[in-house]
Amino acid sequence: MRIQLCGETVIEGPDGRIDERLPGRQGRVLFAYLVLNRHRPVGRDELVEALWSGELPRATEAGLNALLSKLRRTLGPGVLEGRSNLRLRLPDGARIDVEIATEAAHRAESKIALGEWKLAWAPSLVALFVAEREFLPGEDAPWISDQRRRLDEIRLLALETYSAAALGTGGTELPAAIRAGQQLIAIAPLRESGYQLLMRSLAAQGNLAEALRIYTSLCDVLRDDLGVSPSPMTQAVYEQLIRS
Repeated sequence: MRIQLCGETVIEGPDGRIDERLPGRQGRVLFAYLVLNRHRPVGRDELVEALWSGELPRATEAGLNALLSKLRRTLGPGVLEGRSNLRLRLPDGARIDVEIATEAAHRAESKIALGEWKLAWAPSLVALFVAEREFLPGEDAPWISDQRRRLDEIRLLALETYSAAALGTGGTELPAAIRAGQQLIAIAPLRESGYQLLMRSLAAQGNLAEALRIYTSLCDVLRDDLGVSPSPMTQAVYEQLIRS
């Protein structure tokens, strides 16, 4: 089974897609919550809060019962277990995009730590492809916001590992390292790792003046926003560049 929760919701089994049979917008939200919490039993009150987020409509019990009944029919027998406490049982090997992205980003991070640049390339792109799509677009709830923040971190980690992999490979891949570094500082202007990667990538391409300008820009941002100087690690990158 393949499940996609970022961008368009997709549920694809051996006989094709079944997501079009989900019981409307709330059915999609309910399914996503159960997928993310499938490793533990989930109580009915928790599901009500996940679906209606404090603005509880009348007859929520009846509404939840109807959604669960339709979801059971959509997923087939034995997939959604329990009555007062519910648990989703997915088949072995089920692939969920948000979990694939998380695993891929951390795998890429491990390969970068080992200096295995080319082995970090593919998993960083896998993580980036998923994390750049919005989780449950159009929906709003505290747990959805939490999941989006986690995916934002995965996106940043994927960009970091992608940039580092391209920098480590060098040659014709340096422009990719620069683009990823530019994306990092645009998305997270207070995150110094993006500046470090961009400075090193520009210098590797022979553009030392621009690399030093990026450092000056970081100093200005940190001073104006936080009243601090760059970290010792970033300063070390700068000092290495001016000595080169």
